[in-house]
Amino acid sequence: MGKVTTATLQKMKQQGEKIATITAYDASFAKLFDQAGIHAILIGDSLGMVLQGQDDTLPVSIEHMAYHTQCVKRGVENTLIISDMPFMSYATKEQAFDNAAKLMQAGASMVKIEGGLWLADTIAGLVERGIPVCAHLGLTPQSVNVFGGFKVQGRDQDKAQEMIEHAKALEAAGAQLLVLECIPASLGKAISEAINIPTIGIGAGKDTDGQILVMHDALGISCSYMPKFSRNFLIDTGDIKKAIELYIDEVAAGNFPGDEHIFK
Repeated sequence: MGKVTTATLQKMKQQGEKIATITAYDASFAKLFDQAGIHAILIGDSLGMVLQGQDDTLPVSIEHMAYHTQCVKRGVENTLIISDMPFMSYATKEQAFDNAAKLMQAGASMVKIEGGLWLADTIAGLVERGIPVCAHLGLTPQSVNVFGGFKVQGRDQDKAQEMIEHAKALEAAGAQLLVLECIPASLGKAISEAINIPTIGIGAGKDTDGQILVMHDALGISCSYMPKFSRNFLIDTGDIKKAIELYIDEVAAGNFPGDEHIFK
């Protein structure tokens, strides 16, 4: 496929080709995933939980994110690199501009921020300054204390319709990608059909334009628990690179996620 860009992902959506993405936090795994043909790597603030052993993502700093972005960048040739903006690093537009610049200078091709309509002006400002943005709706882990825990979002009809409208607004503001986390499969489908930019699901059903998994879950090495929406691909292959290749193939074929991985 060669170098993957935001234009590549947009073309894949238009052609009905599924996008496979995964998290990574260092050069070694990033290189392996790049060689396996993964389309995008997210340096997630999930590193707070899977690397640092935190209870949630809130303690992760912009310095942590920049460091791990630099590490991943050194292992990648073709894969699109997306970096998470951590908790309270984009509370104001000025903060967002400064911190997004740090991640782009560290090697990111795109930054990801969590939240709905209130971020529209921030996204527009980032895009105007040459910084591509991936938005994130549904269960946004940085808001876990507001939600009262890690809970499925958008099951109420009014909340579902509100999320669709937020997705449209984020696209209009200039977001080029949208992560949908822990929502009913029917809502994942509705949002994916309502907007023109690619949607990447994690616990959002099989009708999103792509899927993302935390690498520790995909390889069965998470120290806490296996989320309902995940699958251990390593157990089927016994080889890490082959496990990621299987993940990519299963996403492309529409076999993952299966019915056992989705919320209704």
